[in-house]
Amino acid sequence: MKLSSYAAALSAGALLCLSAPGLAQTPAAKPAQNAPPIKIGVLTDLSGVVADATGKGSVEAARIAAEEAGGSVLGRHIEVIAADHQHKPDIGASIARKWYDVDGVDVIVDLPNSSVALAVQNIARAKKKIVMFSSAGTTALSQAQCSPYGVQWTYTTYALARGTASAVVKTGQKSWFILASDYAFGKQLAKDTSDVVKANGGKVLGTIYHPLNASDFSSFLLQAQGSKAQIIALANAGGDTINAIKQAAEFGIGKGGQKLAAMLLMITDVHSLGLKTAQGTYLTTPSYWDANDGTRAFTKKFEARVGKPPTFLQAGVYGSVRHYLQAVKAAGSDDADKVMAEMRKLPIDDPFSSHAHLRPDGLVVRDMLLAQVKTPEQSTRPWDYYHIVATIPGKDLVWPLADSTCPLVKHDGK
Repeated sequence: MKLSSYAAALSAGALLCLSAPGLAQTPAAKPAQNAPPIKIGVLTDLSGVVADATGKGSVEAARIAAEEAGGSVLGRHIEVIAADHQHKPDIGASIARKWYDVDGVDVIVDLPNSSVALAVQNIARAKKKIVMFSSAGTTALSQAQCSPYGVQWTYTTYALARGTASAVVKTGQKSWFILASDYAFGKQLAKDTSDVVKANGGKVLGTIYHPLNASDFSSFLLQAQGSKAQIIALANAGGDTINAIKQAAEFGIGKGGQKLAAMLLMITDVHSLGLKTAQGTYLTTPSYWDANDGTRAFTKKFEARVGKPPTFLQAGVYGSVRHYLQAVKAAGSDDADKVMAEMRKLPIDDPFSSHAHLRPDGLVVRDMLLAQVKTPEQSTRPWDYYHIVATIPGKDLVWPLADSTCPLVKHDGK
């Protein structure tokens, strides 16, 4: 089945096998005739609110990582399969069970939607199977609900809030109103944003929640506008962020002196909005396609398949699959405990990960970028959207291990 057939084929939760044809092999790495494949399951959003930022691009990112590994590891083919969880925890959990129990999936990756991610984390823990979260940001994954087999690879709501909210508050814009999506991710991002605002001397005048994949933000924006807050923070993602920003412009919120702060903004969101609308917006991003020679080289491969640069979520899928395959090779086994041990020991070396390492609680600590969306005049070529203001050290974007609620962490913080 071709990738263009995703949405129709997977709308009912059907599964798609994406074994990459023609993968390069060396004689030493030639797969044994009857050896089962190393299977990677990309559990993602192929047709919903964040499909543009994950979806097909996440699957292709996993495929590129598999191809760069030579198409096989330990004499076994690498096979990529994918499914659409439809943002429903029960559907995501059902797919994960089948993948682990019936289809022989070794690792599940991506998982946009924190509620789905938490459901799958519980299943992976019970079955002693590995799951790596590129697109789920709730801190619960590496805090109270952490797992010996779970890796929060790309970002947390805590990191995004500390990066963006602290920077904006320090400019003197201290009164905030938070508009958040009504599920685990939005609620956690709203809480983290509120905590950071208050810790930096600001105040939150109100918080309101909207349903996922909302089409009409008018009543929510009117409440935010009526609060007279200097900053209206958007603690949502994908199409919800885009629609909220567009409708805020229609309401003339910017002309009234209030400003928007998007707590999670993708490069695809900026593209949809256009630089004229998005210009000047501050954001925190774990990676950027134009950051270095390595990110640009990956982007060239990715664009040839997807038609645009990767979001930081899709780049995270690439990095997580790459690291997993390196760990399988180092362990000489696909045994989950052995592979997890190697993932904790091996350096994280993909071009999108700066000064990154995996902690005992399953959280990858990485430097991130404080960026500002360019004006139309500043952009010199397609997708040249970000001015990198500063690099934020990873240690400033995570909670101390001594304060962790993860049962895997000793109370002395070691």
